[in-house]
Amino acid sequence: MPALLDSFTLLDLCDILIVAALIYNFVLFLKKEIAVRLLVFLLIFFIGFYFSLFSGFTSTSWLLRNIFSSSLLILAIIFQGDIRRAFLAMGRRQSEPTVRDEVTETVEELTRAVVEMAQKRIGALIVIVRQVPIDHLLEVGTEIDAKVTSELLNSIFLPYSPIHDGAVIIHNGKLTKAGCLLPLSRNPDIAKSFGTRHRAALGLSELTDSLVMVVSEETGKISLVHDGKINYDIEQPEIRRMLKKALDGKRLIKSALPGEP
Repeated sequence: MPALLDSFTLLDLCDILIVAALIYNFVLFLKKEIAVRLLVFLLIFFIGFYFSLFSGFTSTSWLLRNIFSSSLLILAIIFQGDIRRAFLAMGRRQSEPTVRDEVTETVEELTRAVVEMAQKRIGALIVIVRQVPIDHLLEVGTEIDAKVTSELLNSIFLPYSPIHDGAVIIHNGKLTKAGCLLPLSRNPDIAKSFGTRHRAALGLSELTDSLVMVVSEETGKISLVHDGKINYDIEQPEIRRMLKKALDGKRLIKSALPGEP
């Protein structure tokens, strides 16, 4: 022990104090905003590492060398939350094309369905739910959790189907309900040629931001109803455009209420 004390120099004392200070400040550093101060810490670390190599601080050099060899593991532990968030963000970015593909597919299936029903003079009422919930406005209805397809929609609205008179509800790209009764509009300015389906579509659109599609059984014309306005006799390109906006959650353009068809 005396021999050890005899060989203990001021340089060794400074070496130990530096190691203690490094450990203390590193612990404090972990309690603060690590990501913001990472570059500063790495700069100080490398300066201290090379300074200890050339100054003869054996303990400091040993500590920094071991920290450096395990730096990747240490950084992974410290920044595990940030790394997890980064991977989740990458996953979301990779899933975006899939979401867009699903919207495009739903738009095409809906467009094909209403065009086919219009050609066959099959009446239909389809609600695209947007931000405002509509469950409290619906009466009766059959729960359905299915992918939107033109075949399914055609089968629901066939005249001999028990739920063909009600509305189909589409929410988050899924067909969720069928055979639903909607609140009828009391607007006295509605053209008398419009039947119950158009009045129901208009009534729901006056209370919510839903986009409602109507196929007239009498005329075979397609209408899009939104914000208390009826777009009558819509062509396929406009149907696709409005459906894409509705399914993407974008703002729909208001239109004028037409007169009688």
